[in-house]
Amino acid sequence: MAASVVAAARRLRRAIRRSPAWRGPSHRPLSSEPPAAKASAVRAAFLNFFRDRHGHRLVPSASVRPRGDPSLLFVNAGMNQFKPIFLGTVDPRSEMAGFRRVANSQKCVRAGGRHNDLEDVGRDLSHHTFFEMLGNWAFGGEYFKEEACSMAWELLTQVYGIPTERLWVSYFDGDPKAGLEPDLETRDIWLSLGVPATRVLSFGPQENFWEMGNTGPCGPCTEIHYDLAGGVGAPQLVELWNLVFMQHNREADGSLQPLPQWHVDTGMGLERLVAVLQGKHSTYDTDLFSPLLHAIQQGCRAPPYLGRVGVADEGRTDTAYRVVADHIRTLSVCISDGVFPGMSGPPLVLRRILRRAVRFSMEILKAPPGFLGSLVPVVVETLGDAYPELQRNSAQISNLVLEDEAAFLASLERGRRIIDRTLRTLGPSDMFPAEVAWSLSLSGDLGLPLDMVELMLEEKGVQLDSTGLERLAQEAAQHQARQAEPVQKQGLWLDVHALGELQRQGVPPTDSSPKYNYSLRPNGSYEFGTCEAQVLQLYTEDGTAVASVGKGQRCGLLLDRTNFYAEQGGQASDRGYLVRVGQEDVLFPVARAEVCGGFILHEAVAPECLQIGDQVQLHVDKAWRLGCMVKHTATHLLNWALRQTLGPGTEQQGSHLNPEQLRLDVTTQTALTPQQLRAVENTVQEAVQQDKPVYMEEVPLALTAQVPGLRCLDEVYPDPVRVVSVGVPVAHALDPASQAALQTSVELCCGTHLLRTGAIGDLVIIGDRQLSKGTTRLLAITGEQAQQARELGQNLAQEAKAATERLSQGSRDVAEALRLSKDIGRLIEAVETSVMPQWQRRELLATLKMLQRRANTAIRKLQMGQAAKKTQELLERHSKGPLIVDTVSAESLSVLVKVVRQLCEQAPSTSVLLLSPQSMGKVLCACQVAQGAMPTFTAEAWALAVCSHMGGKAWGSRVVAQGTGSTTDLEAALSTARAYALSQL
Repeated sequence: MAASVVAAARRLRRAIRRSPAWRGPSHRPLSSEPPAAKASAVRAAFLNFFRDRHGHRLVPSASVRPRGDPSLLFVNAGMNQFKPIFLGTVDPRSEMAGFRRVANSQKCVRAGGRHNDLEDVGRDLSHHTFFEMLGNWAFGGEYFKEEACSMAWELLTQVYGIPTERLWVSYFDGDPKAGLEPDLETRDIWLSLGVPATRVLSFGPQENFWEMGNTGPCGPCTEIHYDLAGGVGAPQLVELWNLVFMQHNREADGSLQPLPQWHVDTGMGLERLVAVLQGKHSTYDTDLFSPLLHAIQQGCRAPPYLGRVGVADEGRTDTAYRVVADHIRTLSVCISDGVFPGMSGPPLVLRRILRRAVRFSMEILKAPPGFLGSLVPVVVETLGDAYPELQRNSAQISNLVLEDEAAFLASLERGRRIIDRTLRTLGPSDMFPAEVAWSLSLSGDLGLPLDMVELMLEEKGVQLDSTGLERLAQEAAQHQARQAEPVQKQGLWLDVHALGELQRQGVPPTDSSPKYNYSLRPNGSYEFGTCEAQVLQLYTEDGTAVASVGKGQRCGLLLDRTNFYAEQGGQASDRGYLVRVGQEDVLFPVARAEVCGGFILHEAVAPECLQIGDQVQLHVDKAWRLGCMVKHTATHLLNWALRQTLGPGTEQQGSHLNPEQLRLDVTTQTALTPQQLRAVENTVQEAVQQDKPVYMEEVPLALTAQVPGLRCLDEVYPDPVRVVSVGVPVAHALDPASQAALQTSVELCCGTHLLRTGAIGDLVIIGDRQLSKGTTRLLAITGEQAQQARELGQNLAQEAKAATERLSQGSRDVAEALRLSKDIGRLIEAVETSVMPQWQRRELLATLKMLQRRANTAIRKLQMGQAAKKTQELLERHSKGPLIVDTVSAESLSVLVKVVRQLCEQAPSTSVLLLSPQSMGKVLCACQVAQGAMPTFTAEAWALAVCSHMGGKAWGSRVVAQGTGSTTDLEAALSTARAYALSQL
């Protein structure tokens, strides 16, 4: 038996570090019991058990979109929504502050970020990007280890009927380095519940000590595991349930302190539990997935799902089944919670998931177009009762999936043709060109993720030029940095000689009017037109004019016309790609476009030969262009709102924008107040919510000369000039009698703009600073980023309110007061560095710094009171004499020094040295030498002698000194202190 236990322990270690894949298909049931009820009944039984038998409050699942928590892409655990309770920052007036014992089933997504299962999905029988976490919690010591273990055991064995001989448990074995003892209490609880000692295993902190992060609440955990082998051969253990006992707090210095209130946090994956109860060796064989797998087979007319993995899965059919089934669940849940496929952050992760699902369904399962969207009703049928938002948003989910699926299918088909065409030109040992792979990822809506390109090549047995890819990625990062902040012109550029030669040849300036060729569809999306053009001139990187460029060469292209916006007026350049007419499968990535004396130079990489006279078709990166349009229209509204709030003397000094953020420099008499910043935001929000139309028209420059309120910069404008007016037709805005330009945003601008303001979504000013006297720089974000900034601001505001409440209640002792001061300090740091509304940042910082001053005052008062009390105790213990050497408990060196000082004030002829033992063998030391004992006897030398004995260090003056050391033999340290003092007196 001992050997099998050792083998089980090894497997358990692997299970804890990374839950192992379920074994391959097997017809042997996991349990001798008949299959349990459906997944919906398993979920309901969990919730009913804790509500009806143990008085828990049932709390709905939080959205998978984190609220006010920038550390997460998605909610990935049941405890996420309860973080304010664990951290002590919950608003005391909120509903959550009243939670004592709660239970729920939480929707979780693990894709992207620290917990990322995306690439593992499909390859085995257990990984998922979306899963449900069953959990129960006890806050503030409502119950602890004994009750939590007993409830878990009761539910598993009595309600679910899992045989006790199939269950193993683990507990925390302690950590001597951290001064943590083994959790023998939990071990004894399991033994008392009847678990045999041979199935109770202990492990160290890596497996059985749970931490929220680098700092914060933490504690030992105990895990319940299920034996898949069922007594046949060596145990095969998979984790079912993790019970965490939060009883410590990890401080910023890495030390552990006891929490004033203890909590219980448990989590059990529904999918794995259902597999156990239904006697399945794979979560995909349960009724959570079987309706989807059946629908996939029916819709694709593919061979039936057999649960194969690895080499046994010929053609990767079963892998595709699992990918599609998992991903459509994730897509449906995320979209129902307001996370839509997009270009950055969680939306980008979701876009990758959707495209991965489309590719597996089309290429392997041979699904018809629109197939993925047809699976949404099956997900709604399976999960809709538990999560009603799926039912409410079913139509929207289907439409979004269908639209993105259609767009990606076209991109995927072109990408496949480009790869196949490139492979035909390669030799047997040639690597796939990095430039072609990069072009596939840089080409706007074609934008295949690089990892997908690599996977497609891997399936064909072709190696990608990874070194070249890294070089291109570095160049792209450098280019993005240049886009983020305007710098002096770099790279390809037409100098005065090149421009003179073009004029001598009679080459006309580039016609860039096609950049305005876009429209708004009825569904709110934008359609951007392509542009056909002729190559007029080519330039090498050093500016030399050439007739042609070769494969892999970076070059400049001069065309007769273009739909690319070249960087000017503060708006970042477009990017995208071009193809030769008639050869659409060879993409020439265009990194940027520059205006050079009326000519627009396109910086591109040539995957094949290109020469003067070639006819090309240009495609802008639609997501990048739309992002710039959003920021540019938002900049106009912000400029107008500033004038509305601060007065007509507020003038724009400069701006720069790209899809990530916008920057606006304005003249101001003084720094903006938080109230003014908030008023500006509110003015912009009102215009956005009204979804005003944006009118653009070219007019003679003379018509704009005398229009009151018209915004223009101190620069030369073309004639005719383009006018951008929000909410008012240009003709009406330019009528001097209308005064319309005083009531809305009207500017001279050649940039690309939205056609309606609603697409901005939201605007938040996240930073302001004085560039010079009278000039303020504002930074702002829009859309989803702005909403997340507001949520984070609200979250931090609630934490500040909670800190205010804690301070008003007062602290019982110095330790509690110090914890509060540290918490306020960490909160100040979070407010200073977080992306949040600037007006709110400034208000919160003022409040928090006032709170910290009050907290520090309270600490000093408590320390003085504590010192006075300890002083009296020591005076009563020691008769009057020339020397007091003793130990005393003190929270910090400052308290210890205060005790020493007060002792010497009440006994001026006495020299005092005190030691205070701390956790993990650390010892604090403070001393003061009586005036009459000097100069032969000094405090600094006394402290140094004692602290050196303890392997530490000391510092101070002849009168007062302090230090630290480490020892487990305090008596020896005290003897050293007495001996040294007596030798000097």
